[in-house]
Amino acid sequence: MNTKQSIFVASMLGFAIAANAQTVEEGIKMLNYERYQTAQKILEPLAAGNARANYYLGLAQLGNEKKDAARATFAQFPEDGANIAGLARVDFAEGKTTEGTTKALLAASKAKKKDWEQQKFAADALSVDGGNPTVALEYYTKAMEKAPENLGLKIAYGDASQKLDNGGGKAMTSYESVIAKDAKNSLAYSRIGALWYAARKYDSALLNYARAKDADSSNPLPYRDLANAYFYVGKYELAKQNSDQYLKLSDGSVEDKIQHANLLYLAKYYLEAIKEMQDLITTGAEKPYMYRIIGYSQFETGDYANALTNMNTFFAKQDPKKILPSDYMYYGKILSQNAKVEEADEYYNKAIAADSSKDKAELYRKIAEGFVAQKNEAAYRKAGEWYGKIVVDNAHTKAIDYFNWGLYKYYGKKYDDAAKAFAAMRTKYPEQPSAIYWQGRVAAAVDNEGKSGDALPFFNDWLKIEDTKDYTKKSADLNKAYQYIALYFYNKGDKAQMQVYMDKISAIDPEDAFVKQLKAILAPAKKPATPAGKPKK
Repeated sequence: MNTKQSIFVASMLGFAIAANAQTVEEGIKMLNYERYQTAQKILEPLAAGNARANYYLGLAQLGNEKKDAARATFAQFPEDGANIAGLARVDFAEGKTTEGTTKALLAASKAKKKDWEQQKFAADALSVDGGNPTVALEYYTKAMEKAPENLGLKIAYGDASQKLDNGGGKAMTSYESVIAKDAKNSLAYSRIGALWYAARKYDSALLNYARAKDADSSNPLPYRDLANAYFYVGKYELAKQNSDQYLKLSDGSVEDKIQHANLLYLAKYYLEAIKEMQDLITTGAEKPYMYRIIGYSQFETGDYANALTNMNTFFAKQDPKKILPSDYMYYGKILSQNAKVEEADEYYNKAIAADSSKDKAELYRKIAEGFVAQKNEAAYRKAGEWYGKIVVDNAHTKAIDYFNWGLYKYYGKKYDDAAKAFAAMRTKYPEQPSAIYWQGRVAAAVDNEGKSGDALPFFNDWLKIEDTKDYTKKSADLNKAYQYIALYFYNKGDKAQMQVYMDKISAIDPEDAFVKQLKAILAPAKKPATPAGKPKK
């Protein structure tokens, strides 16, 4: 369920509001569909003399994040149970739990013997964040005993159930009971879809969001939720189409546009996400979050300089408590691409510190990959360090992590570290011949003139495996081994053994430059030509 979703379900309450009933019900419908701006416009002209219209106007103002205005609106009817419950909502929104609970219970106490509406208003208030969903469910249950056929109560009961641990099953049962009575109930299908979505059952979520859309094509919520579900199953074009439709049907508020731009980023429409956020900033709707999406998207498009500028703005404006591990991760990658390797490492470490997961191997891999993408010696050294951390911190390390630890230490010319990594890999994964080969490569890099022969034992061990294969197929790995061994025997003056390996190299590549160079060195010097006219002896 969307985190902003409030308990506004009231379109089936059945209360009497004289001549303007349909108009007020339309306002309530807009509340249910989270179209708070439209709901406010509908309800404002009705609220002055109508306590119920006034209550729903206050809810619309809360939906628009106007807490002070909502409090003033609810205060217009200080003795009305619904408006007292509205004031309780404002208290909860402001973190005033005790005051909110007192007001909600006062609202419930105004219920007459057969009056279930007051109990629902109180339950709605207790269901919001900061309230008490357990007590809310008690009041919903009492209300349903008095109005067992009211479907709005059943949806609200399901919404409150989700606030409790393991309450999803009870919520699903409640929503399904609504569908059993009303097969065209768009809200119930939306809620069922949200439950499946939260359980990561995306196919079931997609099915129920589609049903919600078909039940009422004016409901924007299924399009938003379809967009998110399509994103998670990798159908980015469908995600974008539904997100676009959501924006058309919603109020197009700043929050709606932010959600749309966020989806564009997630669906990899980076340039469109950048433009939408920049347009919002230009119109004066600036929020720190916008610079995050711009910076992330610019990184993905390779605009690293501007990505750095916008992420600097983001960090300057954002509440430190709201900074995410991914912010540090992206900033680290951006710094790395701007050749700020040490600064990048600092922010990668902040990402690690901020991440609460126990197994951080995948996060380490992403950091290492970020350094690899920089493609320079200093960055390769850092990549090797992070792959090494995976090995040290993770009992279930993969062979590839050992390999990358050694490989990028090698590319970073940290040969002692590389040798240690490949030795560790060979010990843990003796069936992996690549560890032996790279032990040879590391030793050959240190003995780059082939004089000590330190790489020879490793290459010989590896060739016992590889030489049983058809080495006439071109292989850069075989060539590297053969070249080192040939050079070693050249330095030893063992031309016979040198020739064996020169022949192996030529079998792979007849035009090999190393072989040509050795042949040129070994070729006998030509005698100077006899001068013309000089007698022969």
